[in-house]
Amino acid sequence: MKPKYLLLLHFLFLPLAVLRAQETNLVEISGRVTDQASKEPLPGVSVYVRGTVTGTATSLTGDFTLKTRLKFPFTLVVSLVGFQPQEFAITEPGSRLDIALVTQTLLGKEVVVTASRVEESILKSPVAIEKLDIRAIKETPAPSFYDALENVKGVQMTTSSLTFKVPNTRGFNIPNNFRFMQLVDGVDMQAATLGVPLGNAIGPTELDIESVEITPGAASALYGMNAINGMANLITKSPFLYQGLSVYQKTGVNHVDGLDAEPSILSEFAVRYAKVLKDKFAFKINASYMNGTDWRSNTTTDQNPNHLNTANPSFPELAGANNPAYDAWNKYGDENNNAVTISGVPYGGKNQTFLVRRTGYWEKGIVSPRVDNLKVDAALHYRLGDNAELSYGYRIGKMDGVFQRGNKIQLDNVVVQNHRLELRGANYFLRSYLSIENTGDSYNVKPMVDNLDITSGGANSEWGAKFKTVLQTQLSAGTDLATAMQLARQAADVGRVEPGTPAFNALKNTIRGINNWDHGKVIPGAPATGGALLTQKSRLYHTDAQWDFADRIKFANVLVGADARVYEVIPDGNNFVDFTRPIEQRTQPGGDNVYYKKFGAFAQVTKTFLADKLKVFGSLRVDYNPEFDPKINPRIAAVYTLSESHNFRVSYQNGFRFPALFEAVSYVNNGNVRRVGGLPFINEGLGYLDNSYTLASVNDFNAAVNKDVTAGLTTNEAALKNREVLQVTSLSATRPEQINSFEVGYKSVLFDNKLVLDIDAYTNVYDGFLGQVEVAVPKSNTVQVGTDEAVIAMLAANRTGQQTRYRVYTNAKNKYNNYGSSLGLTYNFYQKFTLSGNVNYNAIKTNEEKDIFVTAFNTPNWITNVSIGNREVLKNLGFNVVWRWQDSFLWESPLANGTVPSYSTVDAQVSLRVPESKITIKTGGTNLFNQRYIQYAAGPTIGGLYYVAVTLDGLLAK
Repeated sequence: MKPKYLLLLHFLFLPLAVLRAQETNLVEISGRVTDQASKEPLPGVSVYVRGTVTGTATSLTGDFTLKTRLKFPFTLVVSLVGFQPQEFAITEPGSRLDIALVTQTLLGKEVVVTASRVEESILKSPVAIEKLDIRAIKETPAPSFYDALENVKGVQMTTSSLTFKVPNTRGFNIPNNFRFMQLVDGVDMQAATLGVPLGNAIGPTELDIESVEITPGAASALYGMNAINGMANLITKSPFLYQGLSVYQKTGVNHVDGLDAEPSILSEFAVRYAKVLKDKFAFKINASYMNGTDWRSNTTTDQNPNHLNTANPSFPELAGANNPAYDAWNKYGDENNNAVTISGVPYGGKNQTFLVRRTGYWEKGIVSPRVDNLKVDAALHYRLGDNAELSYGYRIGKMDGVFQRGNKIQLDNVVVQNHRLELRGANYFLRSYLSIENTGDSYNVKPMVDNLDITSGGANSEWGAKFKTVLQTQLSAGTDLATAMQLARQAADVGRVEPGTPAFNALKNTIRGINNWDHGKVIPGAPATGGALLTQKSRLYHTDAQWDFADRIKFANVLVGADARVYEVIPDGNNFVDFTRPIEQRTQPGGDNVYYKKFGAFAQVTKTFLADKLKVFGSLRVDYNPEFDPKINPRIAAVYTLSESHNFRVSYQNGFRFPALFEAVSYVNNGNVRRVGGLPFINEGLGYLDNSYTLASVNDFNAAVNKDVTAGLTTNEAALKNREVLQVTSLSATRPEQINSFEVGYKSVLFDNKLVLDIDAYTNVYDGFLGQVEVAVPKSNTVQVGTDEAVIAMLAANRTGQQTRYRVYTNAKNKYNNYGSSLGLTYNFYQKFTLSGNVNYNAIKTNEEKDIFVTAFNTPNWITNVSIGNREVLKNLGFNVVWRWQDSFLWESPLANGTVPSYSTVDAQVSLRVPESKITIKTGGTNLFNQRYIQYAAGPTIGGLYYVAVTLDGLLAK
């Protein structure tokens, strides 16, 4: 199917989907809504007819007028966050209602839609689900609603940049999270070719967000690929219900300690305007702009200490700061592929071999600390009678920042656009959207550093020769080994450009404009030939539909849906290539576009038993990707309501995740290590699946050979002696990742509806877990691994002339079981004082057999949050304080490995409302005591952020 035809399906089925209610004479219903306690009118109250799209909102005077052609009787629902909803039966025309809403101090009354794709009480959701509504968002001390997700039960946040944050639940966390879905009004926020979710970068503004629903745990049975670990559903405000002009300005300061940067101003401005015209037509426009100085990544942790075989364990004097094979978390160019073997050096009465790394550059000298984020969106809504609403939405975001994939990426002028067309009725929707991605002026930090080093400091062999000459000279002069290593490095680095100098800036600008990540050729006096430009362009075409037959089928509630998705990628020569070209021509930009497709459909049946106390959910989803066999994802769940206050739930589901675009068809040109997708046709002629050794075993082999050569063996003798150290990889082609998930939970409302208790426990089994393994193929794939010839070819395993290295997306050979539990409490203990908190435990069972790659659980065992607040401790004055703590844990990734220390933070805010001026002033801070911390290995160091936010809401409303 051609992608451009996918959107046309929307219009093909449009006439079939529009169901018009039987028309009668136009009925007008009017009234006024007030606060029962203060007797003051309430603006912005939602007034709608249950089971339809017909609705409106109250004006500044609390008045409303609603026109409909529905037949009598029908039910009018009146609701406002913070007040108890009310329902009214309308039986005759000419109704004039005077409604007094009561402040809602009762808890557990929220309604959610994400867990089952239909509206239901949060207490009776079949799976764990959390919700942030408008009031919770306004009361959070976090600087934005997206930051507030970090305090939600079960959520672990990864902050790559001020502009780039990624939530995760229940383990296996990575900064570009393929397993956690983010939706905004039904649109997937995953950037296709970048492979990262952009919910905070191009998603809703602070003024337009209505609520956020978080489903921790597998949701793939209903939502398909990318929801195997959980999902976040961001719901924006309807222009029919939220009218008028709103303005927001936040001014803050970070880097107050001056350690990474001078104290810096962070500014964010947002504006929203929405209007209803003649009851049928409504529109809204949003815009926001944020800029500031980013958190800096500057951790010096050495992940290649001297006791490892990839360093020099035979020479203890080279430990610590003297390690010539030093590989820092936030330094680049000093990685394993830039290891240089210095052999034949007389020392200690023998010819010794040393492993050293290129000097490289610190991240802070390569990436820009200034970031900004511009977001604009607009939507047009038109009501086709009382039972259907047609809308078109456009969203565009431009962002800078840094994110971590296999390497660090400097994002610069990245632009992502969404076009969405949706027809929605009371019991169905039909939606199509198009996402367009352009990475602008971004660049990859790793090839940037490699080519800076090589172009100005010489190729690895040239640099190594200079290093060896000076090292031998110094050692023969009696200089101690550690000092001789330092002097040799200084001599080898002569001529290398240094950050901050005009020569460095000029060369960096040249390299960032070259679309070729291979190591450049070093020609004295000639311009650089190797580059770092990240130029990725893609389109995502998606159509999905859903129909609820609850009012048409009597024996049970039946819900059905289907979706189709096509990715279209323009080959850039570095990340994605035209695979129809010969291998030697693949890395040239252009060629035939790459397509990656997925189709799915689901049905869900819900039935109540035992006088409606037991509700059983059964769903079945089928997903098909032309690269794989069809996959069936079932889910069964039940909720038993012992009473309205006690609800028990249990669920089981089997889910599949097709490899993401990057995992499937990438062909990343990364110097002398190529990262490749796992589809079998990519391997043709390369041999990494069937003719490779694991890189870990190659490194061990190299160290063993060096040791035996020092002891007097010839290199060939040493190689053949240690041939068993080499581990043949024998990889299979990538298959979909599978999860079996079991969850139990209990949610109750106690003590006269003042205490909410929510507890859940889960266990997951992953089969075919997708990850990366680095392998080495004998040069040109001309000798077969396991033979003597291949063993000899691996003698100098760290030299690019002897092997070709690949980092391959593939499936783990073992199954992995992770499990955990979480407990959440919310207690309205006195008047409007609320105490809440949650504690979360996650763990993974260790397998006895070692796998081909590290699965990277990357999750603390314990995370906890505690908050206390009062939205009105004095009239119009409220506050909230949050304490957050998480345990230390091991982080593993292709870029950096090591222990992330535990940390705790305190966030707080005080807010003042001035109702007569429609102003709210909120002042607060996150990490109030500026206790610097990191959230993942090689991630930024996060300090305190202090802010004042002013919101003007409801101006120019009707």
